[in-house]
Amino acid sequence: MEIEIEIEDPRWEALGLEELAERAARMVLEDRGIDPALCRLSVLACDDARIAELNAEFRDKPKATNVLSWPAEERGAEEAGAEPIAPEPDIFGEIELGDLAIAYETCAREAGEQDKSLADHALHLLVHAVLHLLGYDHVRDEDARLMEQIEIRLLESVGIRNPYV
Repeated sequence: MEIEIEIEDPRWEALGLEELAERAARMVLEDRGIDPALCRLSVLACDDARIAELNAEFRDKPKATNVLSWPAEERGAEEAGAEPIAPEPDIFGEIELGDLAIAYETCAREAGEQDKSLADHALHLLVHAVLHLLGYDHVRDEDARLMEQIEIRLLESVGIRNPYV
């Protein structure tokens, strides 16, 4: 697996974001039956100011958020609650997943509000973002249930309690 990480906010380095991103991606990909060795993605580890700029530019929401994702291609399921289209390797044998960005202050604040460690919350958000890169979404209720079930199961497998309780 190739993960290109750009750390704009050095607080992420202290948390070990590179290892968390690798762990989250591997958990999701293996669970979905996708060979991590074929996959590539980019991660921007930034602060609230930077993610607010990105959120304004790409989603017309000029405010900070915890994580954003940009899938390399549209993979979402047409039917509500159905599995998204699984990615296929390109002619070079690689699967380009896309890009994601994660904001330090919002993640830290949410972790505190939810009484969990920042590392556990960041792992959850990275799992969530990688699922988005694979076409999972939470716009429709049925899709949200599917996505949340996967997140809950993966997180519980590494000792992190259900984030949706």
